Amino acid sequence: MRLQRWVSFSKLAAGSLSAPSSGSQVIHNTQQHVHRFSQSVAVMAEEAKKLAAYAAVDNHIQNNQVVGVGSGSTIVYAVDRLAERVRQEKLNIICVPTSFQARQLILQHGLTLSDLDRHPELDVAIDGADEVDAELTLIKGGGGCLTQEKIVAGCAKHFVVIADYRKDSKALGQQWKKGVPIEVIPMAYVPVSRMIARRFGGEANLRMAVSKAGPVVTDNSNFILDWKFERAQNWKDVNIAIKMIPGVVETGLFVSMAERAYFGMEDGSVQVRDAPVN
Repeated sequence: MRLQRWVSFSKLAAGSLSAPSSGSQVIHNTQQHVHRFSQSVAVMAEEAKKLAAYAAVDNHIQNNQVVGVGSGSTIVYAVDRLAERVRQEKLNIICVPTSFQARQLILQHGLTLSDLDRHPELDVAIDGADEVDAELTLIKGGGGCLTQEKIVAGCAKHFVVIADYRKDSKALGQQWKKGVPIEVIPMAYVPVSRMIARRFGGEANLRMAVSKAGPVVTDNSNFILDWKFERAQNWKDVNIAIKMIPGVVETGLFVSMAERAYFGMEDGSVQVRDAPVN
């Protein structure tokens, strides 16, 4: 599976900044270049998401499966491909969503919607990630659906991650700078944030909404703290310790859950990484 190769930054820069006629022209050309480059990077990232999503759906979805459908921008492409295969191959697929967004995607594509009450055991769950490290430890929850996402992933026999090249890191925090999302009961967010900072360093800030006044409220009517950690941690131990703090609902640390990750790359290829064998 390939997509067209994209022009490199250096070539684009050379073409955009050649022979300026004046200082103002240099500024104008530079602004145009930055805008065009940003657009090309955005398009490249979207194509990479699509490649990863299509590869995962093609490799892991079979007839008569119950499938967990994750949340986020990359999942849109996975549901597109899933719906396409259901129509073309007459597959019998039941979908369990991780969020309101996922539920709407399932319904919009005419797929069969269910829930964990009726289907508590899933064959496979496919979801995106904010960051994936070398051992397939994930940071998730940038979109605020971490608790539902972890529940659904935990109910699946196989949990598969799809992402573009920007989400691939050797260690958590290398690419994703917004911290680890932690869902908390509203009345507990102040003591929880203080305890996390005291025990593990960094700072845990209440996530504020963008288009409304006040904090972000999850689908479970809770708040989200974004913990900006200062150093690498033993993520398994930290995840357990944070979850034991009274008032914490769930963390965005997915440790030893994903078995495979698909990364759409800049050159149009798809890289596959499997979890280490313990």
